[in-house]
Amino acid sequence: MTDQVRRGTSRGFSGVVSPWWIAVTALFLVVFFVIPIINNLLNTDQLVTLAKQRPASFYYEKLFTDPYYLGIVADTVTLSVGVTVICIIIGYPVALFLVRHAGRWSGLVIFLLIAPLLTSIIMRTFGWRVLFARRGLLNDFLLWIDAIEKPILFLNGPTSAVIGLVHVLVPFMVLSIASVLRSIDLQLEESARILGASRFKTFLKVTFPLSLDGIGTGFIIVFLLANGSFVTLLLLGGGELKTLPLLIYQQFTISRDFQFAAAMSNVLLAIAVGCLYLQLRLIKRKGVKG
Repeated sequence: MTDQVRRGTSRGFSGVVSPWWIAVTALFLVVFFVIPIINNLLNTDQLVTLAKQRPASFYYEKLFTDPYYLGIVADTVTLSVGVTVICIIIGYPVALFLVRHAGRWSGLVIFLLIAPLLTSIIMRTFGWRVLFARRGLLNDFLLWIDAIEKPILFLNGPTSAVIGLVHVLVPFMVLSIASVLRSIDLQLEESARILGASRFKTFLKVTFPLSLDGIGTGFIIVFLLANGSFVTLLLLGGGELKTLPLLIYQQFTISRDFQFAAAMSNVLLAIAVGCLYLQLRLIKRKGVKG
């Protein structure tokens, strides 16, 4: 242990973070995070003052008391949680394969994971539209094998929107879980096997509990991205699935109710801040354990 500390010190590592890096990080957060949030909060009051209408609190009360808008908030959270859970179900086996079984194919697996992120979101979404269209590839294939008698309407519904979101967000879940799986000491699993535990029980009692930090981090990241998704829901959901980002767009472009749109955007920001707080708590907990 002493030799490791000595080697780390000789390479320039220290237990104290440089004030320069703290200042740069703080400046970045203030410019790109704190100031936009404060500016948006101030704009809500300014818009209300300029319009000489109801106070800003009225719009928040309306958002959380009106059954229609409260249902949209609930649908937004439900959609985000549902997409995140699906990403966990799909992503965990992929992450486990990537870490434990991919071997020399790990590079290819990682490339396939991040490939959707290298494509424009517009092109990727229209690709799904081509696939799910009434005369698209999926319907043509089902008709060709006589599985259906007439084309099925896959587009403009929750199913196509969820598939589109999962397609682009599952890599974040896989990489979050894989990073934690790589840090698990294999000797712990070997010890469980030696003591008589089956492969499944070893996974259930050892591997899975130790990977919960990766699941938690991936959950926060995917939930946050799904919560603010707009283009995918607009193009694949066809407006049938109402969420806060789509409602904000509607308020700005159709209803022209800028005060209400600003209030809804502040709610989205509050959800994002809450997710970042949970992530910070998770990082601190991991730091204490380490």
